[in-house]
Amino acid sequence: MPNDPPPTLLAAMGSRGYLLTAWPWRAAGYLLSTMAVVVAAGLPLVLLGMPLLLAAASDAALGERALPAVLGLLLVAGLGPAVTIPLTGLERRRLRLVDVRPAGPGHRRPPERGVLPWFRTRYTEPVTWRALGYFLLLSAAVPVLYAAMLSALAFEFGAVAAPLILLGGDGPMVLGPLRLATPAEALPYAVAGLVLLPAVPYLLALVAAAQGALARTCLRNGPDGRLQAELVEVARSRARLVDAFEAERRRIERDLHDGAQQRLVSLTLKLGIARVDLPPGSPAADSVADAHAEAKLLMTELRELVHGIHPRVLTDRGLAAALGELADRSPLAVTVEADLPGRLPRQVESTAYFAAAEALTNAAKHSGADRAAVVARLSGGVLTVEVADEGAGGADPSRGTGLTGLADRVAVIDGRLLVSSPAGGPTLVRVELPCEPNRPPSG
Repeated sequence: MPNDPPPTLLAAMGSRGYLLTAWPWRAAGYLLSTMAVVVAAGLPLVLLGMPLLLAAASDAALGERALPAVLGLLLVAGLGPAVTIPLTGLERRRLRLVDVRPAGPGHRRPPERGVLPWFRTRYTEPVTWRALGYFLLLSAAVPVLYAAMLSALAFEFGAVAAPLILLGGDGPMVLGPLRLATPAEALPYAVAGLVLLPAVPYLLALVAAAQGALARTCLRNGPDGRLQAELVEVARSRARLVDAFEAERRRIERDLHDGAQQRLVSLTLKLGIARVDLPPGSPAADSVADAHAEAKLLMTELRELVHGIHPRVLTDRGLAAALGELADRSPLAVTVEADLPGRLPRQVESTAYFAAAEALTNAAKHSGADRAAVVARLSGGVLTVEVADEGAGGADPSRGTGLTGLADRVAVIDGRLLVSSPAGGPTLVRVELPCEPNRPPSG
């Protein structure tokens, strides 16, 4: 929704009135609390890696430095996670200062209670080693980065305050490469500092957002290989089921259209001929006339059933033509705007068509509207179908299965359903389906 607060610091920086929100203070709090985290993680890691640091700084031969270096690596790899694991949960909670989105799964629960299962689970998780790398990088980069940032801030505020300091006769004053002796010399730098002063919160926010993005990437646990393989197989089997279901729908539609419907047409014709041959007003003529009327009614119902299973126009001419026919058959006055580049994948066309059909059926039954509009367009690899009416609104999935079933059908091909239906109307049903148009055959 347009009025929703930004979920991340980076998104908030692009909004109007950023400096008047709480986000700059949250960024400053995140950066200040980082120093405590660096001390808590960096000092033990430096102590564990001391043999490695001493070996790197030593003038001894390579062979003599190998043993301390290996010892330092083993200590960091063996005991480093014991230092960083407790800090990982703290860092994930601290991340909410700059990113309020759910951080995703953290450490997994050990399968059994006990020290050994806990260590076995923690030391085999990728997130444990990514977190160790994150805290090592943080311990090495933060002192340098923050020192540079503090130097820039000191120069900024020193330039702003320089004329006042020199006005009291406490000169000359040194600002980096500058040596200022009088207030007149410092005034241009003070003006420039004042102009750049609003950029300070953005600088702090940029550093905090970059660190938050790094923390979110490193401290989020993903599914293990077995679970990932199962998810891939579930996605593939779902796609196969959808293909089989659509193929079965088309087969039933074809059998009814080419088989039962044609036989019923033939039966209707024969009954009509028999009715002509019988004497008018006779009991036999009346019975044949009734049978003829029933056969015609049954043929109409069968035609509607065949069309509901899978309309032939959708198979032969595509989604745009099928939406036009759907509008002609609707009891509402429906306008259709379909900006589509030819044929689309069968699954997408079928899902979009039946979503529009369900939305128009709901509008005709429940909205009280006499008009509706259908808009279908393809942009950026997403097919969007919107059905709008000016009815009473108040559509609620909890009062029926129509919208729920429609959402399930759309979700099968990784699409999504959005419904806006305030009391009093209007109602807008929007379906978004990932789609790439079919490429024409080459040559």
